[in-house]
Amino acid sequence: MRLSQAWIVARHDMQLLRQRRGIFLGLIAMPLGIGLGFPAFVGLVLLPRGGPNPASWAPMFIEAFAFWFVIGAASLPTSIASYSIVGEKVSKSLEPLLSTPTTDGEILLGKAMAALVPTLAAMWVGALLFQVLIDLETVGPFGYLFYPNWQMVVELFVTMPVVALVAIEASVVISSRVTDVRTAQQYAGVIFVPMIFVYVAAEVALPLTALNLLGLSAVFGIVALALYWVSVKAFRRDEILTRWK
Repeated sequence: MRLSQAWIVARHDMQLLRQRRGIFLGLIAMPLGIGLGFPAFVGLVLLPRGGPNPASWAPMFIEAFAFWFVIGAASLPTSIASYSIVGEKVSKSLEPLLSTPTTDGEILLGKAMAALVPTLAAMWVGALLFQVLIDLETVGPFGYLFYPNWQMVVELFVTMPVVALVAIEASVVISSRVTDVRTAQQYAGVIFVPMIFVYVAAEVALPLTALNLLGLSAVFGIVALALYWVSVKAFRRDEILTRWK
């Protein structure tokens, strides 16, 4: 597999992303909403009304809020990736790509990269804003800087990328098997739901520690590899070129 060829596909798709205003605005709005909204809640509601010694109870809530960056990483790329095959077919821009010597694996890897790179960049910016604001609000009550910490490092640079890859690969599989954009986006829209269950389970029974996040990441990493294999098998170039109308 030629990574350079996959990157050409990814660059092409990322250039087209700027033309899809709804998706592009979502990439900006969601990270900013999490990065600004939760710190505002912590500073205006949680700390003033939570009782004495906030360093003993507030970190649990802050870490729960931070996990929404992982949930966002499972949600944001689905609209990009679900459009990647069927959307280009509808707009008549997929056939020239399929007519090139680029292999199916290179095409699918490139489309995955096109959804992953802007998603991670947007979520990392939002997470940086979140950490700075949380530190500004809590350094006084806590007596120390809460961020950065190992849990956030694992969350941002291990868990978030593999969860995003699972969402992307599942969306690409769906996109390669349906024939209209709306259907692809509707199916892909439920992919982030399992992350909500993980979030609830973590709050109830399994603490969101760095070690637990690494275990969760390993599971999702295996799922991502399996879905990539499925996406290559499900991607039928000849059928897309000859039967899709």
